[in-house]
Formats: sequence, structure tokens, C-alpha cells
Amino acid sequence: MIKILFFAALRERLDCEQYLLSCDDTKLDVAAVVNQLQSLGNNWRQELSRTDLLCALNQQLVPLTARVRSGDELAFFPPVTGG
Repeated sequence: MIKILFFAALRERLDCEQYLLSCDDTKLDVAAVVNQLQSLGNNWRQELSRTDLLCALNQQLVPLTARVRSGDELAFFPPVTGG
């Protein structure tokens, strides 16, 4: 099982804080997880297609090519700005 978290405006737009994805330890990368999530509907497809979307795997920023395994925590969030 992969625990997927959504933060900030992305969480609000998807109306989802957490999603659990079944994983049988096949070699998945973040991009494959995104593809599976996009199949949940048009809103998911649109929001997870953003080129500025950030992803953290076990609390470390990673590219879409990072490998994901059962037991991992994957988080998606929009870019963060400060002031």
C-alpha cells in the first residue's frame, strides 16, 4: 500500500487529503502513480498534469522517475512561495 497525501491548494481542488493505493511491490515510479491517479477523473487528470507540481517521497523531494514501493509515503503539493 502506498500512502498518498495532497497539500495546500491541491488538496482543496481535489477535495482529497489522503489516498491509499494498492501496490504489490511491482516496480513503480512516481509517474506511474500519477497516471493511475489521473484515471480517477477529469479533475484529477487536470490537477496532476500541472508542470509545476512538486512531489516528495518519504519526505524528500523527488523527480517523477523516482521508484515507489509498498509502504512508501508520497506527497504532492503546488510550488511554495515565501515572503
